[in-house]
Amino acid sequence: MATVADTYTDPPSAHAGDIGHWIGGRIAAGAGRLQDVFNPATGRVVRRVCMADAAVVSRAVGAAAAASPAWADTPPIRRARVLNRFLALLNEHRDDLAKLITEEHGKVLSDAQGEVMRAIEVVEFACGIPQLLKGDFTEQVSTGIDNWTMRQPLGVVAGITPFNFPCMVPCWMFPLAIAAGNTFVLKPSERDPSASLLMADLLQRAGLPDGVFNVVQGDKEAVESLLAHPDVKAVSFVGSTPIARHLYQRGAEFGKRVQALGGAKNHLVVMPDADVGQAVDGLIGAAYGSAGERCMAISVAVLVGETADHLVGKLAERTRALKIGDGMQPGVEMGPVVTRTALERIRHYIDTGVREGAKLVVDGRGLKVAGHEGGFFLGGTLFDEVRPDMTLYKEEIFGPVLCCVRAADLEQAIALVNGHPFANGVACYTRDGGAAREFARRIEVGMVGINVPIPVPMAWHGFGGWKSSLFGGMHAYGEEGVRFYTRQKSVMQRWPRGLSGADFHMPVAK
Repeated sequence: MATVADTYTDPPSAHAGDIGHWIGGRIAAGAGRLQDVFNPATGRVVRRVCMADAAVVSRAVGAAAAASPAWADTPPIRRARVLNRFLALLNEHRDDLAKLITEEHGKVLSDAQGEVMRAIEVVEFACGIPQLLKGDFTEQVSTGIDNWTMRQPLGVVAGITPFNFPCMVPCWMFPLAIAAGNTFVLKPSERDPSASLLMADLLQRAGLPDGVFNVVQGDKEAVESLLAHPDVKAVSFVGSTPIARHLYQRGAEFGKRVQALGGAKNHLVVMPDADVGQAVDGLIGAAYGSAGERCMAISVAVLVGETADHLVGKLAERTRALKIGDGMQPGVEMGPVVTRTALERIRHYIDTGVREGAKLVVDGRGLKVAGHEGGFFLGGTLFDEVRPDMTLYKEEIFGPVLCCVRAADLEQAIALVNGHPFANGVACYTRDGGAAREFARRIEVGMVGINVPIPVPMAWHGFGGWKSSLFGGMHAYGEEGVRFYTRQKSVMQRWPRGLSGADFHMPVAK
């Protein structure tokens, strides 16, 4: 019988059909609702995805629960060896994954390949799980007593992931979770579901036991079912702030551990002494890469001092020159947005910005791509003279819209950034080491770049924002990811010799 990976060895546009679930080591078709999956570059349906109900979710959690005891008892080094084989298969099939991502999401192929590589880096980190699970030991904490700590898996855990990174964000979660001895249920975005099944198949080919990794396709019904299921011990989520807040609250009601990463309004501060060319390059790539559909996209340029007018002119020139089209075509810099609904939502934001008095420097609403008239395309859009009280500034647009805000000096720029409720990522372009140090120390944002426009940490450092960009105390992946998917146990041990009598006081060192 052909495997999922076998069916995706050719360009994915050659294949159509229904995308099912992955439960207990095999594809499971759904008997309920189906939802269309589009190619955003053409606007055409390329396949349909089965939408899980509570019964399907229960089957997936049941498969994970059944596999949990044996997998938790598997030595970490053997779990790491499975992940190492998975790593090799990911490298072998990274272009297959990237093509699926481009077809269903719309980002350009080189960007999709970069996403897969960032996923691979987390898997590489997870292969070191024997070292990462080491506990602490203290001999003779009291007379004849030793104390040590260990980290043990939680059991069944779940991940709910967004459309914009259908390979990378799931890999922030499941490699560390299963390396640490948990079993996993992934609920990927229903907008680009195919990558999840290819990864499931590669895990099985790597030797992962059936039931350790499961996939349920679906929407809110599947999410609510995962949150309510008593066997799911922890939930990790990446998405918008309103949903992140809801999941965090609901998870707390059910007594679950929750890590919910929310939205962003990332600023890039350009100081007067910055290299203008580098700043413009950084802003263009970070604002319009992946059509702005990144939680780390720069959506606000804070232009400090007298260079603002010159910089806006340079940005406008580059924005108008963006090469926009089908992400599978070479030379394309920006593809479409993911759905027609997203396209209309972003257009509405642009309309609102004009109505509220922002200066529309480059308008992307009228863009048409020859041969792809049905695609969900929007040109790069640039606003100037945006004020903090405007909707454009306050809300996450999640599209190719860059807003320029003026600031008199570094103090005002820092106050502007710190005053925003979103605090995911921020960057500052400057040649002044003192200003850079002051900015990094005082800024109230989780991830900071100095002359780096998108400061996504490497796999061993962890990813996460502050304030309304993160609900829960732990960041994704890195050592914080290991801590999220495990719980600490402390053991005090004594082998008594000649002891007698009861102690009625708090134990203390003797």
